[in-house]
Amino acid sequence: MKSVQRLRLALLCASLLLTLGGCSVLESDKIDYRSSGRGVSLEVPPDLSQLPGQSRYVVPASGVTASDYAAGQAATQTAAASGNVAPNQIADVHFERQGEDRWLRIDRPADKLWGTVRDFWLDNGFLLAVDQPVNGILETDWAENRAKIPQDFIRSTIGKMFDGLYSSGERDKFRTRLERNASGGTDIFITHQGMEEVYTGTLKDATVWQPRARDRDLEAQFLRRLMVKLGVSEEQSRAQLAQASQAAQAQPQATRVTQADGQQVIELAQEFDRAWRSVGLTLDRTGFSVEDRNRAAGVYFVRYVDPTLEKKEPGLFSRLFGKSTPQLPTTRYQIKISAKTEGGSMVSVLDEQGQPATDNDAKRIIQVLADDLK
Repeated sequence: MKSVQRLRLALLCASLLLTLGGCSVLESDKIDYRSSGRGVSLEVPPDLSQLPGQSRYVVPASGVTASDYAAGQAATQTAAASGNVAPNQIADVHFERQGEDRWLRIDRPADKLWGTVRDFWLDNGFLLAVDQPVNGILETDWAENRAKIPQDFIRSTIGKMFDGLYSSGERDKFRTRLERNASGGTDIFITHQGMEEVYTGTLKDATVWQPRARDRDLEAQFLRRLMVKLGVSEEQSRAQLAQASQAAQAQPQATRVTQADGQQVIELAQEFDRAWRSVGLTLDRTGFSVEDRNRAAGVYFVRYVDPTLEKKEPGLFSRLFGKSTPQLPTTRYQIKISAKTEGGSMVSVLDEQGQPATDNDAKRIIQVLADDLK
């Protein structure tokens, strides 16, 4: 949290900048992340907190041989030469988009991609808070995009000596989920969560961290960068991202909350495959801890933290020496996606035993999902 002294320093710098005639800001699409690590403590709302997964999901064990992979690459090149490859297909990496949902489809098993994807986030300046190859989830620590900090005269001269005094007042983290697709390859999803620091009180002498809107452009940029990490050229990745953006047509989700068999459910005007993907992305974005998933049954297994439970802030010395906040009690739920006979899909919340859940937490989960799916 910013101190009064830091606020005064910022005001002094602003005054000097006005004297010097203003400042220049880096281009908005620049990315320069630096993980907050233990240096910044964010009070994140506890209602949808992260917990270590105990998933039984296993990435495909049957990898491809070198000869099989080479044959596949040769076939792809032959198809490309004959003009039978879709415009957004580069080698075995495909940029997919349907409505507002974007992801990568790669013709390789997840266990062959895990190390590369993990290195990708480390190379981009992040620390990893969740690293679970057994259920295909990587999640970064909260990090600051330093490219958002104005590069004024003072910042470019003496400011670099006191780099920690400058802050954008925003933090981001990203979740990456690897999921096996029907063809035996891997779908990779990247979702963003953001926090921003805002002043409180009449004197504006204190701040709190609060959630900010999802940044779809950041998600797309990191998907593009991951394409490059996976072997696509910089030029090709930019061209494919632009082409997919032009070709995509925004489609309304047609989401509504209704009643079915005495419980609240969500009706989606989407066939099962798209509904499964949309709900998975929503669970990632809203911070649910997904322990397991069974696509054949249409079920995500999640943990939920009651938002009425008070989360205690660790003391100063606890934060300095890395002591974490005690784990809050949780409840297991199942998020069920079912195809409707008349078309579309239905999302419901089941308890741990797979029975319809009608408690207040289940109703709140439905509302959280519905708000994001709109």
